[in-house]
Parts: sequence; C-alpha cells; structure tokens
Amino acid sequence: MDTGGRTGTGTGAVAGAARAGGAAGGAPTLEDVARAAGVSRATVSRVVNGVRNVDPAIQEAVRRAVATTGYVPNRAARSLVTRRSGAVALVVCGAGSGSDAGCDEHAAGIFQDPFYGRVVSGVLRALRPRGVHPVLMFADGAEGRAGVVAHLAQGGADGALLATTHPQDPLPGMLAGAGLPAVLFARPAAGVPIDHVDLRHREGGALAARHLLARGCGRLAAIGGPAGVRASRERLAGFAEAASGRVRVAEGDFTLDGGERAMHRLLAEQPDLDGVFAANDLMAQGACLVLREHGRRVPEDVAVIGFDDSSAATASRPRLTTVRQPVEDMAAEMVRLLLDRIAGTGTADPASVLFSPALVIRDSA
Repeated sequence: MDTGGRTGTGTGAVAGAARAGGAAGGAPTLEDVARAAGVSRATVSRVVNGVRNVDPAIQEAVRRAVATTGYVPNRAARSLVTRRSGAVALVVCGAGSGSDAGCDEHAAGIFQDPFYGRVVSGVLRALRPRGVHPVLMFADGAEGRAGVVAHLAQGGADGALLATTHPQDPLPGMLAGAGLPAVLFARPAAGVPIDHVDLRHREGGALAARHLLARGCGRLAAIGGPAGVRASRERLAGFAEAASGRVRVAEGDFTLDGGERAMHRLLAEQPDLDGVFAANDLMAQGACLVLREHGRRVPEDVAVIGFDDSSAATASRPRLTTVRQPVEDMAAEMVRLLLDRIAGTGTADPASVLFSPALVIRDSA
C-alpha cells in the first residue's frame, strides 16, 4: 500500500500551501497539491488518477489539498494515461416497446418518483470525492439501449450504473454480453452475469405485517406495485406470510394516483379493514387521502404503513410509518462495485450485495 513519503498532512500545511498559490501565480499544479498535502507528486498523481492501493488517510489529505488549492486535473491528459474517460453513465431504464417515442414524458414521470432522486443523490455523493463524473442517460426503447451500449463501447464512459425496476429489461444482459462494466440496482434476470445491489424486500414486508398485528389490527389489506416487478411481489409475499395469509390485495402502480385507486377498491371490498400496507410511500400517501375522504381516521380507525422511507413519507399527513430502504447507501455501494470492476479489482464472479430493511415508526401506524 502506498504510504506516499508523507511528511505532513495537517491543516496548517494545507492552508500554508493554499496561501502560496500556484508556482507562478497561475493555475495550481500537481506540485502545489503535493506541497499542501505533504506527499510526493507521484502520490498525488496516483490519487487523482484513481489508483486504489493508496492509504485512505493519504487519499483524504490529497483530496483536501485539491479542494483547498483549487487544482483541476487535466482530464484529457489523464485519459491518455489511464485510457479512461473519468465518467460513468447513470442509466435510467425500463422495458420500453422498442421505440424511444415519449422519452421526454417518461423522463419527467421518472423524476416525480422520489426513488430516482435518491439514487442520483447517492451516486453523486459517492462519485464526487473520486473525481468521477456521471452522465445521465435514458434507455427505455431499443434505440436508447443501443445508444448506451455504443456510448460505453466507444469510451464515452467507463461503465454504467443501471436504475431499473423492470426484470425483463434487456439492457443488463446486453452490457454483460458485451463485456462492459455495469452494476444494476435490483437483482438481474436469471442467467444475467452482472454485479448488483438489492434489498431484502421480503423481510421488509414482514416487518410491516408484524407491526400492524402488534397494534391489534386484524383485518389487513395491502396495495402492491406492478405484479411484474420482483420487489413488489416479494414485499407482498413477506407481508402475507407474516400475516398468516389474512390479507386482501389490490394492485397499484407505485404512483400516488395508483394508491388512491387501489384504496377505493379495497374499501369497496372490505369496508371494515383496519390495517393497510402499501408497497411504496407514494401509494401509502394516496391511501391516506382516500381514507380521509371516507371519514376514516389514520391511525385511529385504519393504520397505514408504506415502504421506502422517501420524501413522500414525511410529506404525507399524517407522516407515514414506513419500511426504510437505504437507497442512497445502496447507490453508493453500486459506485464502489463499478469502480472496482473498472479498475480490475472486482471479484471474478458477479458481486451481489443485499441490504436489510428497517421499520421507521411515525404517525400513521
């Protein structure tokens, strides 16, 4: 592990070098950063170029010195040395019909969902200190998917972070088949060899059921997401198992409007229900609106639990009790896996990292 010939990395050293500025009053250089961090020029170069086996404390000292001196790496020169672009593609994708018509409308709809905003936040937080830049791409149709593969194959980005909830999406398999580095948010379809992160969704559904039962709820209902989405199926399965199967289910679509429609159906079928689990927070928020319209108090008459712990959970009134999915941490783990794969330090077989859910108790249950 590189120890950098470190001679001093304290705040004083950094501040002193920052006051000195560039060698001739111009743009700061690698030498200025090395002086500020108290390490060699070669060590600064290794950190800036993303070499992985540098002591973490030295990496942090160099990053502080870069920030303090205002040094900006020469990306063109760096790419000649590393043969990398210094960028990764953040691809939001689904299972389009083969056409990219309506892409603008699709993009607008996606970013109304708090899930995708949290993915972007986690990715940016993880990439920023590494000097790697994200390129946002949409790939809902055949043309979009081909464009992503071509962009990576031509060196426009060093790898891809895929955010999709559709297990039938062909893009993960296309990237794996082309040998391009990629990490998927969610477990891939069977036989697709790709690194991925996911949540133990079944455990999350069980947490919700046990909490409602502990409150004394005995007439339970659930609002699921699309039946084709594995996460939705697993959340409902975990809920039903923990509730011993005593659950009436209505399918939603992960939107607030979908939650409202599903709640209307459930009330029509089981007017005396007293506990509702929704497979995401937006649908739980919609359920609360409908219950209020019907004169049902939450949680006094009907307890409601959501899933994700997104901004919708705190925007809802009452604030939602929910199962937390640590999306930002999961996105940061995607970045780590991808950068390891790009650097050639990843595992031989595809990596799989599963996160555990947690129940966040607020006002609705």
